Amino acid sequence: MSSESYFSPDYVTARNRFRAAATAAGAALHALELTAKGPHGESLSIDIACIGSPRPERVFLHTTGVHGVEAFTGSAVQHALLEQGRLTPGQNDGAILVHVLNPCGMAWLRRTNENNVDLNRNFLMNGECWSGAPDLYRTLDPLLNPRSPPSRDGFHIRAAATAMRHGFHRVKQAIAEGQYDFPQGLFFGGDSLQEGPRLFTDWLRQHLADAYYVLALDLHTGLGRRGTDSVVPDAHVNTTPRQVLGAALEREFVVVSQPSAAYTVRGGLGSALPHVLPRAEIDFVLQEIGTRDPLTVLHALREENRWHFHGDGSIVHSSKRRLFEALCPAAVSWRRRAVVLGLGLACAAAKFAFGRDRT
Repeated sequence: MSSESYFSPDYVTARNRFRAAATAAGAALHALELTAKGPHGESLSIDIACIGSPRPERVFLHTTGVHGVEAFTGSAVQHALLEQGRLTPGQNDGAILVHVLNPCGMAWLRRTNENNVDLNRNFLMNGECWSGAPDLYRTLDPLLNPRSPPSRDGFHIRAAATAMRHGFHRVKQAIAEGQYDFPQGLFFGGDSLQEGPRLFTDWLRQHLADAYYVLALDLHTGLGRRGTDSVVPDAHVNTTPRQVLGAALEREFVVVSQPSAAYTVRGGLGSALPHVLPRAEIDFVLQEIGTRDPLTVLHALREENRWHFHGDGSIVHSSKRRLFEALCPAAVSWRRRAVVLGLGLACAAAKFAFGRDRT
């Protein structure tokens, strides 16, 4: 298959192709069924393919789709990994592919889940309160979350003026950090652990209890220069020295391709793993494959959110198409490049994980 052929047109097709490829590869399959339904009433689940030992000691954990609509690229990469037989764990090793942590967002072409929760702000595992928002986010709320259907309202000009007034990095941080006080707003982290994250963390505790080392690679799209990837190690989680991990993955670690676009988040998946698997040494790496400039992506998120809350929210709407294009470009060249980048990093990460000695 050509690389772009691994992309699927919708959630149901992607799920079926993933499960078929996993079965053909001899993987054990698990399905974490969710209560939410897709736009046509279809069932939704977090599907997990396990290759290697059922009780692995060394683990390569590949996650996709925590941000719903971004899952199309992660699904394509995982399909390619399975079909091409790229994962070869040893006797006590396990390769775990988690297909779409937010299937509701993928099915409905949203970044968030059925409760408008950004799941990568929802993993508050260390006793943090489910409340709070950056002060600047409160100021920006009317700009970010207008109570009206999508329309032309001068967003780009107003946003640019706001960035000039407060500073681009400060605005970016305030918007993307995560907030817990505006349930209909962008980057809402929720008021409790959501069903999907709860089922997933319970599954990890059950199936990876014997692991002494886990290298988790979480694939995203959107941030950074188009067609390039940014590899972001979590400095608060990783146990391997930065330079050692960088050499193993054959990448020079960067925060993002454009440093001024960097931000940190509350309630991220990576920060939860040490609490979920306290006996394991953990390295967590986020891979971002760039699509469009930050303002274009933010505008697409904003307009889809307006349609969801102040339109009829149906799957067939221009705001849905624009968000899909902003986070999963249709260009064949971009899709081919995304699969190459995803495969390359995943294979290097798995090789490192399976060679890790007990410390």
